[in-house]
This record gives sequence, C-alpha cells and structure tokens, in this order.
Amino acid sequence: MKKRMLSFSIIVMLMAAFIAKADAQKNQVEKVWYDEKKTCKVQIYKGTDGKYYGKMIWLNEPINKETGKPQLDSENPDPKLRNTPLMGMVILKGFVPDAKDPSIYTGGTVYDPDSGKDYCGKITFKGSKLDMRGYVCSFSLFGKTETWTEAGSSTADN
Repeated sequence: MKKRMLSFSIIVMLMAAFIAKADAQKNQVEKVWYDEKKTCKVQIYKGTDGKYYGKMIWLNEPINKETGKPQLDSENPDPKLRNTPLMGMVILKGFVPDAKDPSIYTGGTVYDPDSGKDYCGKITFKGSKLDMRGYVCSFSLFGKTETWTEAGSSTADN
C-alpha cells in the first residue's frame, strides 16, 4: 500500500511539474486582453509558424441590435467577407518579438473591423498592459496607439 501511495505521489508531482513547465513556456503576451474601450477581448496566442496572432473571443455587444444576429464584419472591403462573424475573427497577424527588445513585437498586421482596414502593427508589452499601435504601412507617423489591459483567461466578461 505504501509503494502504491509513493508511486501515486511521484506521478502527481511529475504531472504538476510538467504543467508548470508548459505554463512557464508561454510568452508574456499570450493572454486575453481588453481593448482600450473594453468593448472586446482579444486572445493572443502563438501560431504554428512561431508568430503571434490575436482573435476576438468576447464582445460587449455580440448581437447586432438591428438584426438580432451576431455582429458581422460589415465594413470589410471584400463583399464576400461582410457576413463573417466578428466573434472568433483573427485581427492580429504575424507578430514576432524584436531581437533587441523582447517587450516589443513587430512585423505583424492589425485589422480594424470598425473601418475594414488592415494596418501595420507594433505591440509593446508593459506588464498588465499592452500598447497596441496600428499605422499606415511605410508611414509609421500616421497611426494610433491604444492601451490594452489584461483581462484574464476566461471568455466571460470580468
């Protein structure tokens, strides 16, 4: 009986160590973030290509009041995509950490569903906050920076 209990304890400790290691390997931005107005939550994750992406996982108003249906990407310049639901949409694509400053992520794009436009982007990690900058590609002076706050890992409103 003592051998079984010892074996069980060792298995539990190994599982706990494995889970802790897997969690420790997550990147600092791999979290759920509120946008500046707290109208949506974006989950940032690492893609299979090693780059970082962000998808909308919660909306303050998930249902369009006029249609009674889920909010759609109605401003998309491609008419074929205007019926795409905003929930689950990937709006951050292809970010990589800067080689000199690991708190900065560049090389990606930001999609703004309010305007239907894609912008070049820069993410600056600041602990429980992110500075999310979208700008006209090749003209970084023409853009906007929002401060996003950590929302936790649940998809429900906090």
